[in-house]
Amino acid sequence: MKKTIYMALSALVLLCGCSKKIFNHAGDRPLASADTAVVALVEDTAALIVEVQEVAHQRIQIPEEWTAIKDDSLVVIESMSGEMDSLLNSWYANTFLMVDTTCTATSVNPLFSDTVYTERLANLPCIVPMVYNQPVRTHIDRYATKLRHQVSYMLGMMNYYEPLIEQALDVNDVPIELKYLPVIESALNPVAVSRVGATGLWQFMYSTGKLYGLKQNSLVDDRRDPVKATWAAAKYLRVLYDKFGDWTLAIAAYNCGPGNVSKAIYRSGGKSNFWDIYYYLPRETRGYVPAFIAATYIMTYHAEHGICPMESKLPLQTDTVMVNRLLHFDQIAAVCDIDLETLRGLNPQYKENVIPGKFQPNSLRLPEDMIRDFIVAGDSIYNYERDKYFSEEKVKEIKNQATNSGYVTHKIRSGETLSTIARRYRVTVTDLKRWNNLKSTNIVAGKTLKVYPR
Repeated sequence: MKKTIYMALSALVLLCGCSKKIFNHAGDRPLASADTAVVALVEDTAALIVEVQEVAHQRIQIPEEWTAIKDDSLVVIESMSGEMDSLLNSWYANTFLMVDTTCTATSVNPLFSDTVYTERLANLPCIVPMVYNQPVRTHIDRYATKLRHQVSYMLGMMNYYEPLIEQALDVNDVPIELKYLPVIESALNPVAVSRVGATGLWQFMYSTGKLYGLKQNSLVDDRRDPVKATWAAAKYLRVLYDKFGDWTLAIAAYNCGPGNVSKAIYRSGGKSNFWDIYYYLPRETRGYVPAFIAATYIMTYHAEHGICPMESKLPLQTDTVMVNRLLHFDQIAAVCDIDLETLRGLNPQYKENVIPGKFQPNSLRLPEDMIRDFIVAGDSIYNYERDKYFSEEKVKEIKNQATNSGYVTHKIRSGETLSTIARRYRVTVTDLKRWNNLKSTNIVAGKTLKVYPR
C-alpha cells in the first residue's frame, strides 16, 4: 500500500513540479490563484512523500553484512557481455529505434561517490531491497561505461514494453520493479536466444515455457511473444515467491531454478535471504540479483550518467484479432497496406511469417488504427495470392510444422556442429543423430534438424 501511494505521489510531484517551473518562468506576472493552489499542493505532497519514505526506510533495514559483500569472481551475465552490443546493429534496432536528437548524451561517465549511489537506490520506491555493495557497483559501472549504447537501446524498447509488463506484474501481485528483469535476461530483445537455448524477453527454457502454456513448434514460439511470455513470467515469479517468501530468492530462483536455491538455503543453515546465502549459490546467480539492482538503477538514473534513450518507432496503441485460417504476413501487408517490418515487430512469435490459424487459433497484433481495416477486408486478405503461399503441398508441410509435438526444427547455421547444437538444447550428439537418422556427425548449413529440447 505504501509503495502504491509513494509511486502515485511521485508522479504527481513530477507533474506539478514541471507546472511550477513553467509558472515561475512565464514572466513577471504574479501567480494566479490556480497556480498558487498547485504550488501549495506540490509542497504538501512533497512533505507527505518524505514521511512515506521515512516509514519505508524504517521498514527495510539493510544489514551491514549485506552491504559489506565483496566478490571479485563475478560471472558476467550473458546479456551484459560485449556481444550484446551487437543489438545496435540488429534488425530490431535498425527498424524500430532512432536517436533522440533533442537529448544530448555524454561520452564519459560521471564519477559518483558510494554515498550518492546508496542514497539514489534508497530513494527508489521498491519492495525488493535495493542493496548497494561492491557487486552492485561493478554492474552499475558496466552499464554506465561499456554498455552505454545498449542502455540507450533498452530505454527505447522499454517505452513500448513497459505498459504491458507492468500490467501483468500488477495483476499477479509481483513488485513493479521486476519489470527490469528482462533487461538482464535479454536486453529487451524479444527474439534473443541464449547459448543454452533460452528464448525471448524473459529467456524461457523450452520445458518451462511448455509448463506455463507457451506454444512452441517450428512456426510459432510463444516465448518470443512479449505479451504471452510476460504473463507466464509473472505467474512463475509469483509461484517462486510463494515458495520462498522472499523476492530476492524468487529472483535468484528465476535464474538458476528453485532446486539450486533450496540447496543453498540448506547449506547456509536455513537462512532465507539472497545475501545470506550468497556464497552458496552458483557463481552466475551470485551476480544476478546485483545485476537486477544495477539495471533498476541505470534505467532510472540514466540521465545522471549522460545516457539518452533512443526513440521507439513501434506503435504504442495496438490490439489483437484472432486468426483461425492460414495467413501469411505478405498477404496482410499487401491488402491492408501495412509495413511488413511493423508486422514482424509486433508479432515476433511467428518465426516464418506464417500464422497457422487453421490448425490452432492464433492472435495477430496490429496497430490499433489498423484493426478495423483488417476486419473490413475480410476474406480478401486470406484469398490474396493464396496459391502462391498455400499450395496443397505447402499446407501439408505447415500442418506438420504447426502440430509437431514436443520437438522444434533447428536450421543449421554456417559453422555449427552437432556438438554446439546439442549444448544449446541441452541434449547429446547421440540424441541428435538418433532423432534425425544420421549415420555420422557431418551436417550441412541450411539443412534442418529435429530436436526435442530438455
